[in-house]
Amino acid sequence: MKNRIIRKIKKEDNEAVARLIRSVFDEMNIPKVGTAYEDPYLDLMFEEYNKPRSVYFVVENEGEIVGCAGIAPLENGDVQIAELQKMYFLPETRGLGIGAEMMEKCLQQAKDFGFEKCYIETMPFMLAAQKLYKKSGFEYLNSPMGNTGHSSCPVWMLKNL
Repeated sequence: MKNRIIRKIKKEDNEAVARLIRSVFDEMNIPKVGTAYEDPYLDLMFEEYNKPRSVYFVVENEGEIVGCAGIAPLENGDVQIAELQKMYFLPETRGLGIGAEMMEKCLQQAKDFGFEKCYIETMPFMLAAQKLYKKSGFEYLNSPMGNTGHSSCPVWMLKNL
């Protein structure tokens, strides 16, 4: 992973990003209903994040996309709250600090967009991810915010930017 770079998504990355996200869902047996797997724009991530106050990053290693994450306004929520979205990494990239680096880049971008807080939804069994979120200052919430359509994600967290 020495040659990895973090960069903004390009249109030609759409297929590889959708494939990566779906492969992580399959690997971890994440429910497909009520999660990002069902999002209608999963195959059009470049277009979806080419909107105001939105950005999506990919981690590229030797020409292959091995991780991804983005920031966008919280859907049907407070305009001052961003959501950290679709942060997924292939197994070989985990535990190398790439997730922390990617999250910092996303959170900085959220601040630059003028957001005051950042929200995230995740799965109870994604303990490594939750550990990373807590270390970065996210705190658990008792109920969801906004209306993301991800009814199968019962863990909600928020961080002041």
